[in-house]
Amino acid sequence: PGRLCIVIGCFRDPKEGAKNNPVGDIRRQKVERDMWQKIVPGIALLVVLSMSIAGCEKPQEQSGPQSQSPFNKLPVAEVGKQAPDFILQDTSGKTWKLSDLKGQVVFINFWATWCPPCREEMPSMQELYGAMPTDRFKMLTILSNDDPELAKTFVAKFGYTFPVLIDPFSETGQAYGLTGVPETYIVDKQGVLRQKYLGPRLWNSAQARKLLLSYMNQ
Repeated sequence: PGRLCIVIGCFRDPKEGAKNNPVGDIRRQKVERDMWQKIVPGIALLVVLSMSIAGCEKPQEQSGPQSQSPFNKLPVAEVGKQAPDFILQDTSGKTWKLSDLKGQVVFINFWATWCPPCREEMPSMQELYGAMPTDRFKMLTILSNDDPELAKTFVAKFGYTFPVLIDPFSETGQAYGLTGVPETYIVDKQGVLRQKYLGPRLWNSAQARKLLLSYMNQ
């Protein structure tokens, strides 16, 4: 009672004890006010830095008839095991089934237009998409908790040509254990999940291309 607790400690309510020691209370209020003025900017800076490094926290899932069922939960993807299969349509109406792409390396990226780190990595993704052989590599970007019309406008504006798939009830995101965006998953030619990346990357780097080519040549 009479205290406010946050992750860095507890602070007394300034009103507590005012009747017993008004002089001490005035001094205490000044000390606590000075402490808050020093602490709050630091907390705000930490929040901004964590978002820029790790990506954007996933907002509340969209609700739908299937996602509300407790029996509809899919096993969460694990590196080294078969990637969860999915059937999704892209913004142009084409249907994509992951298991149909066996024999190719598949780059799966979850993103949203409202996510700054997602927008940051997309130019490098487009460059990678244009450089990889289309008969051995597929890039599937999956929209997470966002409006497909906004996504269509966004990719058209910047000239991105990779497919944008729609995950209407976030069931694919749940199957992959999505915690935020962007998140990227690399699936090999046998359909096994090989890599999982949290946050943005420079996908046009020599290291990224070498990694993907190594899976293509296996």
